[in-house]
Amino acid sequence: MRKAVALTVAAAMALSLAACGAPASESTAESTAPAETGEEAAEEAPAEEAPAAEGGAVANKDKPVIWFNRQPSNSTTGELDMDALNFNGNTYYVGFDANQGAELQGQMVADYIAAHADTIDRNGDGVIGYVLAIGDIGHNDSIARTRGVRSALGTAVDGENGVVSDPVGTNADGSATVVQDGTIEAGGTTYTVRELASQEMKTSAGATWDAPTAGNAISTWAASFGDQIDIVISNNDGMGMAMFNAWSQAEGVPTFGYDANADAVAAIADGYGGTISQHADVQAYLTLRLIRNALDGVDINTGIAEADDAGNVLSEDVYYYDETSRSYYALNVAVTADNYEEFLDSTVPYAPVANQLDATAHPEKTVWLDIYNAADNFLSATYQPLLQNYDDLLNLKVDYIGGDGQTEANITNRLGNPSAYDAFAINMVKTDNAASYTALLSQ
Repeated sequence: MRKAVALTVAAAMALSLAACGAPASESTAESTAPAETGEEAAEEAPAEEAPAAEGGAVANKDKPVIWFNRQPSNSTTGELDMDALNFNGNTYYVGFDANQGAELQGQMVADYIAAHADTIDRNGDGVIGYVLAIGDIGHNDSIARTRGVRSALGTAVDGENGVVSDPVGTNADGSATVVQDGTIEAGGTTYTVRELASQEMKTSAGATWDAPTAGNAISTWAASFGDQIDIVISNNDGMGMAMFNAWSQAEGVPTFGYDANADAVAAIADGYGGTISQHADVQAYLTLRLIRNALDGVDINTGIAEADDAGNVLSEDVYYYDETSRSYYALNVAVTADNYEEFLDSTVPYAPVANQLDATAHPEKTVWLDIYNAADNFLSATYQPLLQNYDDLLNLKVDYIGGDGQTEANITNRLGNPSAYDAFAINMVKTDNAASYTALLSQ
């Protein structure tokens, strides 16, 4: 079923991208370059040999660099940081198609409303009210998800840079300017749809995507709006589950998140409305596979678009490559009550790329890899376990560095000896801060 859904999404991608702007995190920038997949991508993305420094060692500035999960970009405009993406010939980004996933999340909520027309309006006032937990107002993925939900529910307002993604605060009477009241047909009835409240889930110390903050927020919103809240929506599952556990499960209010974290998927059996799988298994594989290929000096798409010597290969229905942004994007799949059992274990490697490489042909190499926030549920509980499975399969010795989610220095200060590593995989605190890392590697 995963492949069937992904194939449908891939076939509609041209329409999706036309509606939302550019692929992945290029949410506010226009892109005219087609996505490249399969053999075409393989031909256009060759691996480059890193120049040797004096004495035969590879200079740090020439070692493979993989940005992942947070695409180097301007957090205000979304414009990609092409200097960072082109840092050297073996620099790439790995993420997922944020716009496609955002559209899926919004449609998932709209479909749920249509399927539950007889119960969705809890107080019978003709208004379907929802609250929205926003992860990081400056993060392209958060922006895309907020836009996707608002667009699907008819509450979106167009601004200078596309659909407005700012938090509304509270909007009990529908008079807010960053959103508008929408309408939706369900069971033969036309309902008004209203974003009652939304806010960035940010701590006083500056950490974003904060689950405890979301748990506190839903308590405040519930006290203000009560049974006016018909749906709870979150930019990710960490915040979504905090709200589900704190209030919405007991009240029987469907809650929708993003990431397909194991606890969220399991909670679908208990009333969690649904989530979006961003194919973390494919992303984690790509993150380390690109490093493996660059260090081996083989075609960069070995084991990706074309089978490697162990038979690992990805099909075009689960990812695509955008040559212009040097970015590999995994495709998303909606996880609902209809298919959640297929996603209960989010840390299992993707079967088509789970074959062990021969250590003789692919000798061990050392990689420095950071997670921007060690407390982030998706990255620490799903992404890192997947990475740890793949590092064994790919014969990579990875040092995992967990940040505090607040300052870049908490991470960069622990990269004191880059010469000890063969490659780097970087997950920034803020998408603007790629230079904090490239400056270290350029010394």
